[in-house]
Amino acid sequence: MNVSVSTLSLTVADVDASRDFFTSHLGYRVAMADDGFASLTRDDAAVDIVLLRKGMEILPAEQRDQHASGLIVAFTVSDLAAEEERLRSEGAPITMPLREEPWGERLFQMTDPNGVVIQLVEWVQASPDAAERG
Repeated sequence: MNVSVSTLSLTVADVDASRDFFTSHLGYRVAMADDGFASLTRDDAAVDIVLLRKGMEILPAEQRDQHASGLIVAFTVSDLAAEEERLRSEGAPITMPLREEPWGERLFQMTDPNGVVIQLVEWVQASPDAAERG
């Protein structure tokens, strides 16, 4: 198998709200759109995002009432502190402030208007104590 593109499909109540969030704050652009549908892309290694309106009949019956929940869309970035500062200045809803885990992960989270959790991550050298516990 050769994967040429990765896409994450999210079922949400308000496609326009999530589309606006991803394009305004995360640098996505609309590749295609129609009523209840938006395909978002970037020019870098980020996964493409497809947004589908909850209840659409194109979805299999068992998926129509599902909602994107219980998952985190995570992006590894450089200069995490600058990204957090930029997003705060734009009014993005930071729902978990910047923190560093003992294993060397720095991260913060935002939540889009449909409850989709987006996490930005930067890896740093783990503390010596974390290596001893591992």
